[in-house]
Amino acid sequence: MTKPIELSERKCKEWMGRLIQRSKVIGSSGEVPVSAVILDKDGRCIGHGSNRRNKDRNPLGHAEIIALQQATYIKNDWRFNDCTLIVTLEPCPMCAGALIQARMGQIIYGAADSKRGALGGAINLYLDKSAHHKTIVHGGIMQEEIKKQLKDWFKNKRRINF
Repeated sequence: MTKPIELSERKCKEWMGRLIQRSKVIGSSGEVPVSAVILDKDGRCIGHGSNRRNKDRNPLGHAEIIALQQATYIKNDWRFNDCTLIVTLEPCPMCAGALIQARMGQIIYGAADSKRGALGGAINLYLDKSAHHKTIVHGGIMQEEIKKQLKDWFKNKRRINF
């Protein structure tokens, strides 16, 4: 079985920087600024997504799910053992569950989410005995920049709503 690509710290930061820029655009449209990308074993992007819950009026409109749907279409398979997902915010239980079901080889996230994160932040689904597939998880890539982006976005959102 093919392993996911090993990304250097520089390459992780390069991808995360792109996702942060994309998240700025998404945030300005009213969506929570979270973006994701899926890379194949050769490091090529086969899926990308940003939050679309409000735009699509769909609770499944998380960046990871959208990227996964696109990558499934492009790869023509539901198994992602040899792929890597990079996302700005630690996946929630729904997204982490989908990534485990998809057998994602590696997950790299920026900011941890102590309230809703499901890869170690609030709970740890990938280490649960029910997780039939084990994935490699790395967190904290450009975490401070992403936390600031999210904090500023929510602060602005509250200010507008009052």
